[in-house]
Amino acid sequence: MANPFSPITIAGMEVRNRFMRSATWDSSATDDGEVTDISVRIIEGLARGGVGLIVTGYAYVSEEGKAAIRQYGISDDRHVEGLRRLAKAAHDHGAKIAAQIAHGGINTRMLLRRDGQALGPSHIEGHPWEHRAMTAEEVEATVHSFAAAAVRAKDAGFDAVQLHGAHGYLMTQFLSPLTNHRTDEWGGSPQKRQRFHLAVLRAVRQAVGDDYPVMIKLGLRDSKEGGMTLAEGLETLKAMAGEGLSAAEISIGNGSATVTARPEDQEHVYFREDAAAAKHTVDIPIMLVGGIRSLSTAESILDGDADMVSLSRPLIRENDLIARWQGGDRSPAKCLSCNKCFGFGVRGEPLECGEEYRLRQEAGEG
Repeated sequence: MANPFSPITIAGMEVRNRFMRSATWDSSATDDGEVTDISVRIIEGLARGGVGLIVTGYAYVSEEGKAAIRQYGISDDRHVEGLRRLAKAAHDHGAKIAAQIAHGGINTRMLLRRDGQALGPSHIEGHPWEHRAMTAEEVEATVHSFAAAAVRAKDAGFDAVQLHGAHGYLMTQFLSPLTNHRTDEWGGSPQKRQRFHLAVLRAVRQAVGDDYPVMIKLGLRDSKEGGMTLAEGLETLKAMAGEGLSAAEISIGNGSATVTARPEDQEHVYFREDAAAAKHTVDIPIMLVGGIRSLSTAESILDGDADMVSLSRPLIRENDLIARWQGGDRSPAKCLSCNKCFGFGVRGEPLECGEEYRLRQEAGEG
């Protein structure tokens, strides 16, 4: 069993422990995607709190790929200077940092307050937001926008990039039969549906070089009927590993996991079986996210099911959780999995723990 506080090397990137902050929309950027002082403080708190690898929240690779208000931009060279501040904040406190580069596809209107058409692999009848299918030329342009974004991340001093291939965003849409109805080279069979993933990976790898870590947050299956199967997801992961993918964080594709836990379900880890299947399929580091609330659970996961454990909501409430565990306090995370934290982002306010906010209000602390 790997010690959760032992280092791990990912494609030459040495991470001080096995704990990763999963990419989390923190709603701290400006309306134009620029880093703010609040953004820097969030990264500083996580790094000072002991996290080994921090993945930024969703950073859009193109303006039409922006999915929510106050997300980080990585679509233009003007974003690089601010992103450098995030990289420095992580490095100053011993953490490594990766930029999650993403495109929302047909879901870019979900939490984005603007009109207009979204772009995705196909037009989906009955979808709640206005959208259309990308042309072949637009698909190619989007592939190149991922590569350009990766170069900006590298120029800004980030240690790695993570492609967002989960949670119903563009890469998931290309991979899933629920959202990819194309009959050209980008769809029509499981092999053709995975071409977008491989094209993005190849373009990014060519742009940043062979020795720069390129990871993915990958939904290995859909949770909706008729969606992508685990077997298809594993085939895509295997193909990407063969093309130079450095590591994979396992999550869900189209659909959702059970994200509001009851007290008796605090030890339910959502994608553990999928991560174990991935680890037995490819020879690259596997990260597992979803429902991890205790050090003992993290230790058991590292006993063969994954190489790193990835946390989001627990670190919103306690950004020093990892340091607390390493210091000998093994009590579980205080996170209640209530999801009130994400209400702040929907309102355009910087992310914080809803329960801590409630307790402050009750104590009259504002």
